[in-house]
Amino acid sequence: MKKTEYTYRFLARFVIEAVTPLAVKSGDNNMLTDSLVALDVNGLPYIPGTSIAGVIRHAIGEEKAKEFFGKHESEKADDRHGSNIIFTECRMVGKDGTVVDGMVSDVLLNDDFYSHFRKLPIRQHVRINHRGVASDSGKFDEQVVFKGTRFCFELEMLSQGKEGQGNFDSIIRILKDNALRIGSSTRRGLGEIKIYSFQTAVLNLNEKSDLEAYLNKPSSLNDVDWSQWKQEDVTTISSYKEYRRYELRLKPDDFFLFGSGMGDDDADMIPVKETCIDMEKTPPDFNTELILIPGASVKGALAHRVAFYYNQLTEQYADDKTEKELDEICGSNNLAVKELFGYEGEKKEGKTVGQKVGNVIISDVILGREGENKLLNHVAIDRFTGGTIDGALFSEKVIYDPIDEGKGDYLINVLVRHQDYSVGVITSLERALKDICCGMLPLGGGVNRGHGCFSGKLYQDGKEIYDGTK
Repeated sequence: MKKTEYTYRFLARFVIEAVTPLAVKSGDNNMLTDSLVALDVNGLPYIPGTSIAGVIRHAIGEEKAKEFFGKHESEKADDRHGSNIIFTECRMVGKDGTVVDGMVSDVLLNDDFYSHFRKLPIRQHVRINHRGVASDSGKFDEQVVFKGTRFCFELEMLSQGKEGQGNFDSIIRILKDNALRIGSSTRRGLGEIKIYSFQTAVLNLNEKSDLEAYLNKPSSLNDVDWSQWKQEDVTTISSYKEYRRYELRLKPDDFFLFGSGMGDDDADMIPVKETCIDMEKTPPDFNTELILIPGASVKGALAHRVAFYYNQLTEQYADDKTEKELDEICGSNNLAVKELFGYEGEKKEGKTVGQKVGNVIISDVILGREGENKLLNHVAIDRFTGGTIDGALFSEKVIYDPIDEGKGDYLINVLVRHQDYSVGVITSLERALKDICCGMLPLGGGVNRGHGCFSGKLYQDGKEIYDGTK
């Protein structure tokens, strides 16, 4: 068997920041939530190296992945090889900018900054069917990591010579891609990241000085002063050529409510709010009670309205359909919904087959302000007696956030991957997006009580295509 000598090493060190909350799952649950994030030995969130590797492997395609990540199926023994890329775990960056790598003392973990990570936020979800009620087994929740959390990891690529530079650069481009998402629920608003800083190094182990530098390289992610590191530009690379980019610049018409699924001392229903970290401050600051528009809520509303418009365009009407035929054109079975938002697949012999990831990416919108809370009381009136109905008195806390001078619009980005869609699919999506911009498609909860209407403009690839009028 031919011996291969990998004499070159291409190395990179990344510090990434969560632009939206992250949910890299552990596969476990507990009494509080259905899905827990992965935690390291210190009980702090981290991202396994396999999660980074999986994202890159998917992005470069299966054929290229065999070259980078190893090939063992070949009939020729000389053609088989292991992975040429090594990933470290992605460890959390602490409040003083150092990486929490390895076991740390309980004194440190009891610090106010780290104690926040002992009780991570939990997002509530409910899947609504085409009849406007919760689907069977469609209620679930998941734990997430705060927006603004930073993580650090390193990667190393082995190569036989300088020609490996091209492959190394392609990996860097993937990690700098502004459409890159990590973890789960990436089509429901989570997982967007950006590179805060990164460094690279290229070593030729045939050179004595490079070999010594490589042998003396610290293994801890805390050691940032290795002499070979070269600071690189962190400017992101736009992948919008692969996506049709829609931008909704909205203003709330009145009250809106994206429910948290819980109440408080004042109301039976309260809005979901977000806590984020500002790592630029010293010490880092936790900003609480910020306005949140979950990407999952926008996605759900869009999917239902897309199905409506697609059925209208294809002349599929409810009055000439049986119950079974209606199920085939509504909800997740609708062709336009399947092509845009993906589908789950079927369970066969304990495995899920036939699933497809969605082509639409919508990120959470988190505003750097709290807005005003308004308490609204409600009571249901008996239509016959004119009196109140027993048990029908309830209250809700809604958000009022008029766009005044100095406040930015609510900016919602919708990325749609370019591919050959069926006739009418993109038209249906654009009509649904226009409905949001003119208040005809309210977002959030209480929409039948007048909440959640927005108005604004719609842009495609930076060009205005709708001004908010009918």
